[in-house]
Amino acid sequence: MNLSRSEFLFNMAAIISLVASIAIWFAGYEQAAIFIGLWVPSILAWMNFAAIKEDRINRGDK
Repeated sequence: MNLSRSEFLFNMAAIISLVASIAIWFAGYEQAAIFIGLWVPSILAWMNFAAIKEDRINRGDK
């Protein structure tokens, strides 16, 4: 699997967010952990948006 630099960074941000959410949950801050855990799908959605936009630029579409 060959990831671009931006895809790698988005994936790392999602993984860090997930790990931070789990750590915060076990530290006893359930509400904050849920909030941070909700960042993961948002980060991955932004990654998909960026990939689509990059693909359109590479194909020459607007």
